[in-house]
Amino acid sequence: MNTLTVIVLLHCFLLAVLVQSAPVSSPYEQPPAFKEAAERAKTLVEKIMRDIPTVHAATVITEGLTLEPSSQTANLQMMMTTLGIPAAPVLKPPSEHFTLDTCVSRMSAGSRLYQGLLGVLSDRLSGLSDLRADLRDLLTHINKMKEVAQLGGEADQNQSLDLASHLRGSYEVQVATHLTLTQLRSFCHDLFRSLRAIAAYRPQAAGTR
Repeated sequence: MNTLTVIVLLHCFLLAVLVQSAPVSSPYEQPPAFKEAAERAKTLVEKIMRDIPTVHAATVITEGLTLEPSSQTANLQMMMTTLGIPAAPVLKPPSEHFTLDTCVSRMSAGSRLYQGLLGVLSDRLSGLSDLRADLRDLLTHINKMKEVAQLGGEADQNQSLDLASHLRGSYEVQVATHLTLTQLRSFCHDLFRSLRAIAAYRPQAAGTR
């Protein structure tokens, strides 16, 4: 075996060792502006959750419609369908199977949904404007997250709201307001958990697997 062959083989061996000892993947850090927008969104979600009981008490006066667990759950679920109130997009902590793009897109879609529902109800009932304003600001922060991280994700789910045509009387308005605030509170709990998970999430940079 000549000297040149030995040098080539040694070079290949050292290259293989370096490749094997290199990190399998490196965590991708989101830009500071993304984290700042996520933190502001999380603070606003906390405020919305604190405010919902007060808003509910001021707007929903029909007996039996409370934020506490109710024996009327089945009937109320049926009323959601009857009144044309869509379910919120499902939220999960980001992972390999539920990407950051999907997570943030669903945050945006859900926030827009409830802003729209409260907008319809505000035409029939006072006391919902502050929550609408908070949801508008929340959307601003979520859209900032999408912009900074250059996220695509799912297409925005612009759900058609047919709620107004079903609000024939004060009872329907009361039930719709109760259901919207109840579902908004549940969505905000999931949203808060997802925002907290995003802060600790370290997606793998492209090409590092």
